[in-house]
Amino acid sequence: MTRSTGFAETALPPRPASPWRDEMRATLRLSAPLVLINLAQHGLVASNAILLGRLGAEPVAAGALATSLYLLLFIGGIGLTSAVAPLVAEAAGRGRAGDEGAVRRTVRAGLWLGGLLGTVLMPLLWHTEALLAPLGQDPAVLREAGAYIRVLQWWMLPALAFMVLKGALAALQRPGPPLAVSLAALPLNIGLGAFFAFGPPDLGIVGVALGTVITELLALAALILVIGRDPVLQSHRMFGRLWRFDSEKLGRIVRVGAPMGVASVAEAGLFEAATIAMGTFGTVPLAAHAVTLQIAATCFMVPNGIGQAATVRVGRALGAGDDAGLRRAGAVAIGLGLAFMLACAVLQLAAPRMLIGLFLDAEAPGAAAVMPVAVGFLAFSALFAVSDGVQSVALGALRGLQDTTVPMVIALTGYWGIGVPLGATLAWGAGWGGQGIWAGFCAGLLAVSILLVTRWVRLSARV
Repeated sequence: MTRSTGFAETALPPRPASPWRDEMRATLRLSAPLVLINLAQHGLVASNAILLGRLGAEPVAAGALATSLYLLLFIGGIGLTSAVAPLVAEAAGRGRAGDEGAVRRTVRAGLWLGGLLGTVLMPLLWHTEALLAPLGQDPAVLREAGAYIRVLQWWMLPALAFMVLKGALAALQRPGPPLAVSLAALPLNIGLGAFFAFGPPDLGIVGVALGTVITELLALAALILVIGRDPVLQSHRMFGRLWRFDSEKLGRIVRVGAPMGVASVAEAGLFEAATIAMGTFGTVPLAAHAVTLQIAATCFMVPNGIGQAATVRVGRALGAGDDAGLRRAGAVAIGLGLAFMLACAVLQLAAPRMLIGLFLDAEAPGAAAVMPVAVGFLAFSALFAVSDGVQSVALGALRGLQDTTVPMVIALTGYWGIGVPLGATLAWGAGWGGQGIWAGFCAGLLAVSILLVTRWVRLSARV
């Protein structure tokens, strides 16, 4: 490149290379599609909440109970099978001949594990109404929740398989196929859910669940088809000998993934316990809680995607023996997650009614009573958003190191040793009600985020 002057052509000095800038670009290139995938997949749950909001406060409350229990089990399954991503990333980072076989065996074992988990967990969901009945919930809400989840439970098997394939493709730095499929699935889910709930079938709350099940089955079929026709991915032969049971790879996934699954259930269980506890205060606080959770979860999809990118970037650097690159990958990802969630917190504080209006029809039965309660909850959601984002990205970086046991202990301690007892004390002991539960969220997540970042700093310094 040259710059024209009045006397001569002067060459500009080359821009100095910056490993940090390169890492930032690489992380953004990988995390951007992963964030979009997460948003699209969460959009299935969020769009269901929007459709239920058009049915009234009682269906919103029923959907919140049913979905929270479903997600508690489903997130545990995702946590366990998420070990596929760091293991595939490490194999890809080594870059040696024969690692295509390691990728194939890991994916195959992950699909087997997802199938086994779904087979075990689905019968529990069938008895949702009986499981929640002793917990003081409104009987009418419980009946609708039971009907909703008996259909929604069939979402689990294809969804777990989709998540395994998505993790493997992210580790291979090919997130394009699951992104395309996820983006196409979101409007399909809305259309099918609206058709079955409000159209000629007029199935109400059950129709919303049916639309999601059909959408996920079609999404999985589409992703398998795309993988099979992709010339780059064909070299891994991901579906080769799929019938073979690989105990060695399955065992490694379980060893790495079991603590991840427990940590995921610990966090999801915190929100499930809060939802159940909120139901004891009545339908209005429960509906407000459901709306607030949808807003918080939507924001969380971004740092969650950045954390998944951190797992891949750290895992590939680990496989390549690039210690400095490994440390950069984690630091850049944590900084990006922190910055985004600070922006989310400001938005939640500045425009709560606008955000709530996205998930609650102001004209729906009972909505007028729900709005002010949800505004109060959203103020607490803004406070814990920053901690939630940081802990998610730090956890992703640690998973890239395949460090999962200590983070599991940290999660259990923060969520259940701090968050739940403090939330219960403030909710009932101090008379804060639902706001006390949200205050417990803030304290538990803050403790977890501090401990996970400290863990990352110490481990990455030793590599």
